[in-house]
Amino acid sequence: MAELNRTYLNRSGPTNVMAFPMQEGPFGDVTPTLLGDVVISLDTAAREAQQAGMTTEYRFDQLLIHGILHLFGFDHDKTAEGAKAMRIKEEELLTLLYPSKRGF
Repeated sequence: MAELNRTYLNRSGPTNVMAFPMQEGPFGDVTPTLLGDVVISLDTAAREAQQAGMTTEYRFDQLLIHGILHLFGFDHDKTAEGAKAMRIKEEELLTLLYPSKRGF
């Protein structure tokens, strides 16, 4: 993950999730039904889950939803409004997956 983070995002160190959109750039129209790829560090997800007192599955689902939202154009880095919109959508989708419990 650290290598992917450095190579594709020019950021140092590892990260928990990365999204690679396929509908952007000069070849974005080659496969218009393919959103892109989401890469998740399972080791990091497991460590974060343990620290937060939740299941690894729940943390993995959080990260997957986060990555997919990036593929749909959500961005939490540029504005506070974008971060808020992304958090709200993440919670909506997690509630659909876990209607009666919150993964804890």
